[in-house]
Amino acid sequence: MKILLNENEEIVKTIKEGLETRGGYCPCRLEKSDENLCMCKEFRDQIADPDFEGYCHCMLYYKSRD
Repeated sequence: MKILLNENEEIVKTIKEGLETRGGYCPCRLEKSDENLCMCKEFRDQIADPDFEGYCHCMLYYKSRD
C-alpha cells in the first residue's frame, strides 16, 4: 500500500491553500470537526480497507494497493 499526493500539482496547490486557510480542516467539508482534520476520518477508514484503491474526497491523496 502506498499513499501518494495527487499527480496534478494544481489540485495539490489548491487543496493545500484551503487547508492552510481552514486551519488543517478539509476544505471540502463545511463542518470543522476532528473527523474532518486532514487526513480525514473518511479516508483513514478507506485506507484501512485492503481492497480500496482511490482518492480521498478532496482528491489530495491517492491510495494505491501496490
